[in-house]
Amino acid sequence: MQKRRLVINTLALAAAGALLPALTHAQDKPPLKIVVGFPPGGSADLLARLMAEDLKNDFSQVIVENKPGAGGRIALGLVKRAPADGQTVLLLPSGPMVLFPHVYRKLDYDAVADFTPISLLAHFQFSVVAGAGVPVKGVKDMIARAKAELGKSTYGTPGQGTLPHFMGVMFGQKAGAELTHVPFQGGGPANTALLGGHIDYKFDVVTETAELHRAGKVRILGVTGAQRDPQVPEVPTLREQGVDMVATAWFGLYGPAGLKHEVRDQLSAAVAKAIRTPALRARLIEQGYEPVGSTPAELAAAQKTDLQRWEAPIKATGVLLD
Repeated sequence: MQKRRLVINTLALAAAGALLPALTHAQDKPPLKIVVGFPPGGSADLLARLMAEDLKNDFSQVIVENKPGAGGRIALGLVKRAPADGQTVLLLPSGPMVLFPHVYRKLDYDAVADFTPISLLAHFQFSVVAGAGVPVKGVKDMIARAKAELGKSTYGTPGQGTLPHFMGVMFGQKAGAELTHVPFQGGGPANTALLGGHIDYKFDVVTETAELHRAGKVRILGVTGAQRDPQVPEVPTLREQGVDMVATAWFGLYGPAGLKHEVRDQLSAAVAKAIRTPALRARLIEQGYEPVGSTPAELAAAQKTDLQRWEAPIKATGVLLD
């Protein structure tokens, strides 16, 4: 009996010994909070939640926290003030990092100095959307109508200084057609106005308009990328319709300034691994994103390029906000 007990105890100790490293390893994994500056259900939130599922193996837990408001600036401020320990990161579209520095007289953050680039996650393109009651079938009709009725063609966006705002400005410049900008407090109210016939057009991420297009509630006239979007493959690009305009944006992941290089690189590697997972990659492509999962240096380079690219078009509009 004693010999049997000894064997059982020995096996139990061996099992505990084998389990201990796994438990210790699990406890060593840090948590991760992904802050998104927009409400649940939008394109940034969707990307964060899809990515969070694949990051759970590398962290003790992954939480997506929505902090909407001020075009993403509330979330920017929160992450700017967060400890530089790699446990709080910011997922956002490129606008606040490449447009806002040219648009606002004063910002409570420095887009370069206050954040640590981690990874460029994905590229995406925009759609030019018409309300169901607007009598146009394509971009050429839209331009002809705008030229015939100067100042009467309106387009809505989530607000002044946003990417859709300047997509509309760039479109007007390239097409030689005047469009009147109508800013709203977010994409939801702009959609409501478009569906209600209060505005003619909307510039928006394809992901957020494709379903309405398929249901016949709106009509996507064109997309702003170099190639057609897989969500609406029947819709031609602007270039295919005679407007020499290609304009895309991206989602990036940032930490606060001062993030140690080894922590930054570990985060970047984990994110790249997640985005390159076949299932997640396929889902992102299905949603209209071009998955990337870059190095920190590649995100920093993309930000620098777009900061320079948008400066002249924005200054040409004369838009300067407080």
